[in-house]
Amino acid sequence: MSDIQLSDQANYYLAQEEKYGAHNYHPLPVVLEKGEGVFVWDVDGKKYFDFLSGYSALNQGHRHPRIMQALTEQAQRLTLTSRAFYNNKLGEFEEFITKLFGFDKVLPMNTGAEAVETALKLARKWAYKVKGIKENEAQIITVSENFHGRTISIISFSKDPSSKRGFGPFTPGFITIEYDNLEALETALQDKNVAAFLVEPIQGEAGVVVPREGYLSKAKALCKKHNVLFIADEIQTGLARTGKMLACDHEHVKPDILILGKALSGGVLPVSAVLADDEVMLTILPGEHGSTYGGNPLACAVAIESLKVLQDENLAENAEKRGNLFRHEMQKINSPLIKEIRGKGLLNAIVINHADESAAWDICMRLRDNGLLAKPTHGDKIRFAPPLIINEAEIRACIAIIDKSLASF
Repeated sequence: MSDIQLSDQANYYLAQEEKYGAHNYHPLPVVLEKGEGVFVWDVDGKKYFDFLSGYSALNQGHRHPRIMQALTEQAQRLTLTSRAFYNNKLGEFEEFITKLFGFDKVLPMNTGAEAVETALKLARKWAYKVKGIKENEAQIITVSENFHGRTISIISFSKDPSSKRGFGPFTPGFITIEYDNLEALETALQDKNVAAFLVEPIQGEAGVVVPREGYLSKAKALCKKHNVLFIADEIQTGLARTGKMLACDHEHVKPDILILGKALSGGVLPVSAVLADDEVMLTILPGEHGSTYGGNPLACAVAIESLKVLQDENLAENAEKRGNLFRHEMQKINSPLIKEIRGKGLLNAIVINHADESAAWDICMRLRDNGLLAKPTHGDKIRFAPPLIINEAEIRACIAIIDKSLASF
């Protein structure tokens, strides 16, 4: 539902993608050509608040000057060597990120899904070489409503029919239990072949599902008791998004394997990383895993600066403060269309109280018309996740837009 018609120029770009691109996405009909800070502009010059942030890849905001400078300076020197040779940026990145998060080693990759696959391989290798599970019998526990990527192995433990239908046969070796259910986890851990427990500290794609306090710390304790690796997928929740550098930090949990991505490059290029201590990481030997672009010097330079920006600009603290303000002001709207408000830091969502499955989409269209971009997830939920550099005045302006958009229904 929208009262605004797209321009001929915008429709041209939509038609171009429709004709020449695969139809595996359903984007909101807006064609963007520029971004800066918390804002983006479309091809007709209209300005919007970006309340998706590239699914939390743009925590530092669009085209952060320091990150862009690191990108351009390194791009003029060396972009790619492959791991057949050493380069002078990889070791610097490895030292910086391992010291920052307190791990012995890092394995750099590109996309989030690649990093998840890497963590799964690490867990299995550890299970056979260290824990002593019989070859090809390792099991990994996952949770319902998860989202870790789109590869065959990852969708093998998805419960989303649209992710799985028509893509089988699937990869075995996974046990799926209910999220935020410690009893189910303890039962599953009785299986001596369990190598690891893979979990999102907050489920982003499911609609920002925040577990009960204590879930993560108690789950980690159960894993330790049963000699099982605790794998935290912090691709979306990490890097200051929830008000701490990691979402696990809210419960003082250190994962055995940590997965990072998205904002690790500040939205500039694909960079991901898997961190673990030597007992786990050194189970994989030369020739057993790798990536042509993983650890390339351009990515390393960008990632270092992206992490420094998060620290230097206190973006975790800003996410905590602005997130509390956002949820407080959202409660004041008191719209009958809002069934639930949930979130932590600047990872937030509302559940729409409407029988029509298209209601969330229609609301996002009206938000677009009024100058704010957000996207529905799982039909009845709308995620609100602006860049972490957003200030109080901008939060209040966005609340006014959301209020106006909901009132128009």
